Amino acid sequence: MRIILITGISGSGKSVGLKALEDAGYFCVDNLPPTLLRALVTARLDEQGTTLAVSMDVRSASSLIGLPADLAWLRSQGHDVKVLFLTAKTDSLIARFSETRRSHPLSHRGFAGDSNAEPRTLTECIHEEREMLAGIEEIGHVIDTSGMRANKLRAWIKGLVESDHSPLTILFESFAFKFGVPLDADLVFDVRTLPNPHYDEALRPLTGRDAPVQDFLQAQPDAMALLADIRGFVEKWLPSFKNDNRGYLTVAIGCTGGQHRSVYIVEQLAQYFRPTEHVLVRHRELD
Repeated sequence: MRIILITGISGSGKSVGLKALEDAGYFCVDNLPPTLLRALVTARLDEQGTTLAVSMDVRSASSLIGLPADLAWLRSQGHDVKVLFLTAKTDSLIARFSETRRSHPLSHRGFAGDSNAEPRTLTECIHEEREMLAGIEEIGHVIDTSGMRANKLRAWIKGLVESDHSPLTILFESFAFKFGVPLDADLVFDVRTLPNPHYDEALRPLTGRDAPVQDFLQAQPDAMALLADIRGFVEKWLPSFKNDNRGYLTVAIGCTGGQHRSVYIVEQLAQYFRPTEHVLVRHRELD
């Protein structure tokens, strides 16, 4: 059976992700206590089910400690198990809670289980939640949803689902350093040293996917040299990532505005690796 576990920080989009999987044909269960996971899988098998998506969060934190063992057991039974860990920067999470006017799941619980403690602030709740879920984050594929709209997250989740049959999926992502480094990046490369098309008035409104910008950068020896170096680094170490049994490798390319140079490099890398690897592309600032 194909099983996808969605977990992560409250407010990062787990409900949106679960809905996307439901639309993709998965049998979905929200907020399942980890102790019931094996029983649920057994029940789905009895019903001849082939897919299952489960959402777990900090509300079941006390029993999440046994989750790695449960996942290992499921894999030993021959199931294809993927773990998606959704997260976002703290300011994005605060803005979302403010918009929905919902309280954080930990807001009415005392620190370290002390029921007599005063309710904590939203920032304190988020910080404690990150600490509580740190162990789970290490075993999942991290997706940074900061600034991401719901429809884009749904498309992103569906793209990852479609890649499940691939031993390893490479995600090339462009971003702007001025908006922060993506939290889900495994490798980060800085291309801000390259000539910036932004200072050419004719190129400024375009992106790295447009031919005039591509022609401009391809005429720069430094751009070609840096592209070759990044490509060579990823190509050299890709077998090691595969041997580490990773399902995904996120390569983030950053420039100042996330519009020209990083987009161009990402597109070129994707074009190079696509014939032999399963590749996904994300342009954070353009999307």
